[in-house]
Amino acid sequence: MASVRVRPETDTLFFDFRFKGVRCREQTVLPDTPGNRRKLGKILDRIQAEIALGSFEYRRYFPNSAMAERFDAPPAPATASASASPTASPGPSTDTPLFRDFAEQWFSEREVEWRHSYRATIRVSFNRHLLPAFGELPLGVLDKARIMAFRAALAKPKDEGGCGLSTSRVNHILNPLRMILAEGAERYGFVSPMQSVKSLKVARTEVDPFTLEEVRLILERVRPDYRAYLTVRFFTGMRTAEINGLLWPYVDFGRRQILIRETLVAGRREGTKTPESRREIQMAPVVEAALRRQETVSRGRSDYVFCLTNGAPVQHQNFTKRVWYPLLRHLGLKKRRPYQTRHTAATLWLAAGENPEWIARQMGHTTTEMLFRVYSRYVPNLTRQDGSAMGRLLAAHGFGAGAGEVGDGRGV
Repeated sequence: MASVRVRPETDTLFFDFRFKGVRCREQTVLPDTPGNRRKLGKILDRIQAEIALGSFEYRRYFPNSAMAERFDAPPAPATASASASPTASPGPSTDTPLFRDFAEQWFSEREVEWRHSYRATIRVSFNRHLLPAFGELPLGVLDKARIMAFRAALAKPKDEGGCGLSTSRVNHILNPLRMILAEGAERYGFVSPMQSVKSLKVARTEVDPFTLEEVRLILERVRPDYRAYLTVRFFTGMRTAEINGLLWPYVDFGRRQILIRETLVAGRREGTKTPESRREIQMAPVVEAALRRQETVSRGRSDYVFCLTNGAPVQHQNFTKRVWYPLLRHLGLKKRRPYQTRHTAATLWLAAGENPEWIARQMGHTTTEMLFRVYSRYVPNLTRQDGSAMGRLLAAHGFGAGAGEVGDGRGV
């Protein structure tokens, strides 16, 4: 069994493994410490994985070893057909590892780059779709015909024997397949069949923001324990994972800013969605007042700004099913996802005449391109750039700072 061992006479570590039936021991100059053992253990895991896949090159890891020459592959003889057609595309190759084995290796190599939620998403795609469809096939035999049939089956309605998945979900399943085949093509010298397979067109997400009067109605009639929560959602444009994961250390009353530093995804605290999502949001007076009220409720009881009675953070599915949709039905408002509160904030800023670059920063966008593409019909004029216009717009509609209360406080 492969292991990292220590040489007693030098107290240095060495690799001990078998390759092609031969026991191999390769010395290092690293002293025997826990950190060095972990480091070499990771290298040994990679060596073992490559040996299993048939891609291990001894000299690449141990270029100065006397054993390297023993395992050097002899140069492949040139063939008449190859010399006659040097640019011919190689056909399907069975001399490649199984898709299952290579996909798992690719996952283990790449997962360090991903957030936990993305790793979980990829794993679901693996287990439910990719491995059942392609797991026992050699990587190099996957062709366009197989992939197109797979894609069609994913999108086909369930009553026709398919999975009935949305175009967006199909694309999310095909993306890791695309990356796996691109990596395999580079390592094993075949042409990825995904090069000519395009992603499906996804319908643009409907932007359906609430009007200020609808916002007022919602804040008047929502349960009191969720009034501050929705106030902040409507007037900051925070994403669901951002507001549910908001911690008190990231609320800066002195500078009147909300610092977006962490998110809450599937009950787990993570970093922001993108580097640009790490930002500072200016508090409108109504937002500051709502957070001041919330401070008296949850600060000291929980690290989370918005939490349940037991101190746990707000859970998206629970809030949506038990509070949000019942409230919209009660008020006779059209059913819309809570994410429309983010669109509402953007359109209110635009209606107030705030500078688009300032709005983009508040939303966590790198440029104003998305702002104009998604919200162009909500842009009447572009005159302000400091957030003050939003404050005046809200004050004109009765959303003053004061105690921060809206309406009569009756809940549903």
